[in-house]
Amino acid sequence: MIQPFVDSTGIQHDSAALRARMQEDGYLYVRGVFPQDVVEALRLHWLALLRDAGCVDQDAPLSDGVADLNGFGVEPETHYMKVLVELYRLPQFLALSHHPNIIDLLGRLLDAPVLPHPRVIPRYIFPQKTEFTTPAHQDWIHIQGTEATYTAWVPFSDLTEEMGGLQICAGSHRSGVYQFRPALGAGAVEVTDLQSEDWRYNPVGQGDLILFHSMIVHQGVPCRGNRLRLSVDTRYQSLHEPVSKTSLTPHVDAVADWDEIYRDWSHDEPMRYYWQHLPLDIVDPDPSYFARRGDMAIEMGEAGDRRALSALQRIVHRDSDPQRQKQAERLIRQLEAREHQ
Repeated sequence: MIQPFVDSTGIQHDSAALRARMQEDGYLYVRGVFPQDVVEALRLHWLALLRDAGCVDQDAPLSDGVADLNGFGVEPETHYMKVLVELYRLPQFLALSHHPNIIDLLGRLLDAPVLPHPRVIPRYIFPQKTEFTTPAHQDWIHIQGTEATYTAWVPFSDLTEEMGGLQICAGSHRSGVYQFRPALGAGAVEVTDLQSEDWRYNPVGQGDLILFHSMIVHQGVPCRGNRLRLSVDTRYQSLHEPVSKTSLTPHVDAVADWDEIYRDWSHDEPMRYYWQHLPLDIVDPDPSYFARRGDMAIEMGEAGDRRALSALQRIVHRDSDPQRQKQAERLIRQLEAREHQ
């Protein structure tokens, strides 16, 4: 039976209690960290971008966020990512990860100066496309740098059970890196050897925070009904710990770099390249995780396994080997043709 999150709102100003609970459970649930008026303004701007992209029902009130399933897309498809580029171009969107409320909370948890990663990850999840629900996975293989990196997951609206949200497997951060295989959905991997079933979930409110360790296993809850689910992942670590250079690139780097994102920004905008002025220990990520994912995806694709689709799409959009990209394109066409037979 799934249990509700342990509510850490009452201990958010107690550094020792925050650290003890994070060490034990691997996550913190804190209500109302981000002001609702700030989040709501960003949500409406995001929905307007999605409406222009054909992802929101033109006949419904914008604030309802009713999906137009004809505009369905998933990461890393180009039309999906282009909406995120437009969101990245909004300084106040990227500034959300620097809000004093979250920086103060992380400062108490880390007992060190806080580095917010510039690689912010916005997600818009279509309803009714449940096969693309994010599978159980760990963020570590995507982040790297230091294990003591924490993801802040923030919903941009109140989430009912129908809209789903995020599940955490409490305590699963203490067992290292799990085995994984390619899967549909964000991240394109799922763990295969999880022993615990201590899953936590409950509906959460706009601007609430679920903060979790890079090693903890977590997964999406299917989005049903008719509304898009909007959320953002921002990541934090101590300024004194090593950071992977990929964490300093935009999440949309396959379609836009920082210069493109900043093109209309004032040169004195404080969010521009803020990390370049910090004394960072920048390290290269271990590429073997993604190489393994890619090799498995090719093998699964050749066997006709549709679960390889998301990983194959990432090879097409991000791999540096043209031959491997062509191979992945061929397999995607074969999988999609089989799906429509």
